[in-house]
Amino acid sequence: MVKEELIKRSPLRVFEQSLQGGMLGKGNLGILTSRKGVGKTACLVHIATDKLFRGEHVIHVSFSANVNRVIAWYTDIFDEIARKRSLEHVSEVRDETVKHRVIMNFNQQHITINQIISSLRALIVDGGFHADAIMFDGYRLTMAPIDDIQEIREFARTMNVEVWFSVSALDDDVPYDTYGVSDPVRELTPYVDLLIGLTYADDHVELTVVKDRDNTEPKRMHLKLDPKTLLIVEESEPIEP
Repeated sequence: MVKEELIKRSPLRVFEQSLQGGMLGKGNLGILTSRKGVGKTACLVHIATDKLFRGEHVIHVSFSANVNRVIAWYTDIFDEIARKRSLEHVSEVRDETVKHRVIMNFNQQHITINQIISSLRALIVDGGFHADAIMFDGYRLTMAPIDDIQEIREFARTMNVEVWFSVSALDDDVPYDTYGVSDPVRELTPYVDLLIGLTYADDHVELTVVKDRDNTEPKRMHLKLDPKTLLIVEESEPIEP
């Protein structure tokens, strides 16, 4: 399959059709949330990889101690998409996507949001990396002051980028609702444009749009996350044994 056909047939097109306006959009903030280990990072990386296939520029901001694991996520998901869709010219497409991606790594305990934003701005403005999306992977958003979230929103608007977060509650004992949203994450709802919850259901992970701009009526997406391949797939598509 050529890259253009892969983009057209990607389940991320169904993902977009589930949202008002067809996407998160520049200047907006989105959250993927669940209990730990359900698949937020895989979902985040699949969204980022789809953008890379389309020639968009992505900055992945990791707060993990093991940045090599982040690189492995991208490699694994790219390889699985290429295998599953019989992608042509794999090496060329891989090289092209890597050129459009930057991975940054921070320790949240030793850096302020202003320092993170300053580093991102330097990369975009001074470094000439014209980002379309920024993925905050593992940022402890529930610990951040509301002022920090407002700073990120202002940065997203000023730089004309969309910003995604993968977020879990820090305390495993906090309550989660049926959509995979914990109480601390739900308190952030007024400050973000999009909130998607992930929950286990039998042999897959379900995705639910919990907030989409001014719409707070939960809506199941016709998608699932395959825990074996780590890919977002359409519900009608069988999960491989």
